[in-house]
Amino acid sequence: MTIEPVSWGVLGVANIATQKVIPAMLHSELSRVDAIASRSSDKAHTAARRFGIPRSHDSYDALIADPSIEAIYIPLPNHLHLEWTIAAARAGKHVLCEKPLALTSADAQRMIDACREAGVKLMEAFMYRLHPLWQAAVDAVSSGRVGELRAVQTVFSYFNDDPANIRNIAEMGGGALYDVGCYAVNLSRMLFQSEPTAVHAATRRDALSGTDVMTSALLEFEHGHSTFICSTQLESSQRVEILGTSGRLVIEIPFNIPPDRPTRLDHIAGGSPPVSPHVETVHIPTADPYTVQADAFSRAIRLDHDVPIPPADAVANLAVIERIFAAAAQSPD
Repeated sequence: MTIEPVSWGVLGVANIATQKVIPAMLHSELSRVDAIASRSSDKAHTAARRFGIPRSHDSYDALIADPSIEAIYIPLPNHLHLEWTIAAARAGKHVLCEKPLALTSADAQRMIDACREAGVKLMEAFMYRLHPLWQAAVDAVSSGRVGELRAVQTVFSYFNDDPANIRNIAEMGGGALYDVGCYAVNLSRMLFQSEPTAVHAATRRDALSGTDVMTSALLEFEHGHSTFICSTQLESSQRVEILGTSGRLVIEIPFNIPPDRPTRLDHIAGGSPPVSPHVETVHIPTADPYTVQADAFSRAIRLDHDVPIPPADAVANLAVIERIFAAAAQSPD
């Protein structure tokens, strides 16, 4: 069955849009980027010319009012997600919004309610979940390849101390937990298929910006633990290890999955650990996670299916993030 591509508009020229999402959408069979907006007409026009986008708008309102646009991608700073998702929904546009969906679980629910009332679809852009790498990892856990899941360990960090960067501005929703720790929370809930029963955490905040530059957390689930460290001021690192009663999985490049080369999933069990464990490597074919994401959302629009990541999941994820901040605030300095 042939599916007509969905007409997309991009609300802003953020780096994630121009460096990752738009190039990926240009390779999508089900998505067509027809307009882009910026509060700077020069930036919008430059981006449109660079990517061959037919129309540019010098305001977000103008793009949302564009009658030919069916879906809006929102890569704006975190504190603007609520306002512009609701505006897009009221204009009858479907919305794919960057993570975290909002700054609070209550605001995320307001966004869901607005989209439901308008009859449009909403999804939080956790692109990694839809990639074949993570599909294979989830299948391995659910099929018992590691025995009973007991622990998940995650590290996600990078170094950025630029005070002008939005990731270092508290009022814009900056900080490590919102920016990269949200992935650790999300994958933990996805793998355990439940919400944590208890949360313990500690943060280290920047004296000038007030953002958390390092957050460590322990999430207790009914049948296991998830521990993670996220930081905006550590050497760049990504690692996820999933441990069960009879095996473990190591995810190569779990989040910023390269779009131009294969990746792999290592299943480790038996052998002579730790010197010479038995390792079975699953090679995952090349796939751009942002193309996969665009295809999945556009398909849901055209076939009127539920989006693959339910928007209620974003509310639950933010509820855990709120619990982490609260637990950290109660920890001794």
